[in-house]
Amino acid sequence: MRNTVITIILIIIMLLNGLDVIVDLGLGVPLWHILQEALLVVLSAVAAALLILHIRKKNKSLHHLAENLSDANQQIALLNSKIKEERKRYSLVIKEQFDSWNLTLGEQQVALLLLKGLSLKEIASVRTTKEMTARQQASSIYSKSGLVGRHEFSAWFLEDFLN
Repeated sequence: MRNTVITIILIIIMLLNGLDVIVDLGLGVPLWHILQEALLVVLSAVAAALLILHIRKKNKSLHHLAENLSDANQQIALLNSKIKEERKRYSLVIKEQFDSWNLTLGEQQVALLLLKGLSLKEIASVRTTKEMTARQQASSIYSKSGLVGRHEFSAWFLEDFLN
C-alpha cells in the first residue's frame, strides 16, 4: 500500500513538473531552468516505473506463495485423511489381536490405555475402578498375550512400524 501511495505521488509530481515545463517553454524561461525541471520529470517517471515494477514483482511473488500455500494445504488435508484411515485400520488390527487373545471388554479397555502410556493409577482413575483392579487386569492381559510386562506389550504393537 505504501509503495502504491509513493508511486501515485511521484506520478503527480511528474505530471505537475511536466505541465510546468510546457508553461515555461511558452514564457521563454531560460533553457537551464527548463532542463532542470525536465530532469525532475524524467527522474520522477523512472522512480514511478521502478516502483510499479517492484509492486508487480511483489504481487506476482505473493500470488505464487498463495498458490504454494493452497497446494500445501491440500496435501496436508490428503495426508490427514490418509492418517485417519490408517489409524482406523490399525485400531481394527489391535481389536482383532485383543479378540485373538480372548481379552474381556474391561481388559481391552485397560490394554488400550496401556498402549496410550497411562499408568495403572491413571487407568483406574479413567475407568473409575480401583488401582488393584487395573493391576489385575494388566496381569491378565500379559498372561493371555504371552508377553512380559507393559514394555513388551507396547513393543509388540509398535514392532511393525519400526521395520
